Amino acid sequence: MPGFDFSNHARNAALHAQGFPLPKATSTGTTIVGCIFDGGVVIAADTRATSGPIVADKNCEKLHYISPQIWCAGAGTAADTEFTTALISSQLELHALSTGRNPRVVTCMTMLKQHLFQHQGHIGAYLVVAGVDPTGVGLFTVHAHGSTDKLPYVTMGSGSLAAMSVFETQWKSNIDREGAIKLAADAIQAGIFNDLGSGSNVDVCVITKEKTTLMRNYIRPNERERKQRSYVFKRGTTAVLREKVVERVDIGKYVTVHEVPLEAEGEKMEVDA
Repeated sequence: MPGFDFSNHARNAALHAQGFPLPKATSTGTTIVGCIFDGGVVIAADTRATSGPIVADKNCEKLHYISPQIWCAGAGTAADTEFTTALISSQLELHALSTGRNPRVVTCMTMLKQHLFQHQGHIGAYLVVAGVDPTGVGLFTVHAHGSTDKLPYVTMGSGSLAAMSVFETQWKSNIDREGAIKLAADAIQAGIFNDLGSGSNVDVCVITKEKTTLMRNYIRPNERERKQRSYVFKRGTTAVLREKVVERVDIGKYVTVHEVPLEAEGEKMEVDA
């Protein structure tokens, strides 16, 4: 029958009545964006990797190599994005060798969506695929369940709403290379400063027909600086009200020590005769 299926809701309610905790949505943190300009495409990402409420890595690489003219920005589970992009990169290289032509961006997108759809969202990889091939410039988003979008500018991750607000107010259809780089970097910074799951630096990758330029740590908005005040206080700043020294020989007055004698012989092992 067409329409919504609420069987999982009844199942979850029955499990919860038996004492099982209700399933929770997995929360991940990242801001990744992509933007097409005249003659190429720009993708950018933040560099914070989180493990729950803990920052696991302050300078994580989220821009992944697929082929010389095709790169991918990954959000979601870090291991899934890393190994999924490496797998598709290998398959795309074999495809290029067998066909004898440069790989297409749409081919990479199709391989990714078929692989992720096959696993029904259990691989937590949310990807922005960008590149330039003989047919032109390509920019796609690929979600963990296999759905895709093709747009002139895209955002993904927990900071995607903050990043999208920058694109929707500043993007122009005739934007040039430098303008696209600045716009993508500003969108990532919006995610960094407005999303707790995003942070640290801004990585940018510019792909054109002639070459690919990866700008690692293009902007460092969170550089650690010297503290304005010194919090090391001089000896004697805090007054000593009372001082008492306990010698080692006098510890027995305060602590009762029971000595346990060691057995001379260990336990005998039972061996077969």
